[in-house]
This record gives sequence, C-alpha cells and structure tokens, in this order.
Amino acid sequence: MPESWEILTMRGLAATDERAEKFVGSRVIHREGNPEPVEPVTVAIKRTVLVESNEIFGRLLARSTGITRRTS
Repeated sequence: MPESWEILTMRGLAATDERAEKFVGSRVIHREGNPEPVEPVTVAIKRTVLVESNEIFGRLLARSTGITRRTS
C-alpha cells in the first residue's frame, strides 16, 4: 500500500519580484497516523501551478460546508 502524507503548513512562499514565474518556500508534512512531523521540505512552485491550485481550492471551499462566501 502506498504511503499517505498530510500537508501541515506552507511557510515562506515568496518570489524575487512581482513578475516571478517560480516561488520558493517550505512545506511541513508528516505520515498520516504518525504524530511526529518530518523536517520541512523545500519546494519550488511554478506560477501556473499556483493559479491552477487557486481555482481548484476555490471551488472546493465554495462547495464545502461551514465556509461562507464573502460578497463585495
């Protein structure tokens, strides 16, 4: 059976300038069922992945219970 990991947090995701195509930060993850987190893992994420993730997470949050939509 494949290992299952849980993302605990994202830290320090930043870029060198506002037009950057890549962002660098770290994620803290741990194996599900294990209370001890692993060391933070450095990650580099492309802008296109962040845009896609934003759309996906936005849809998930909009459909989930307990989340209210803010209106402008």
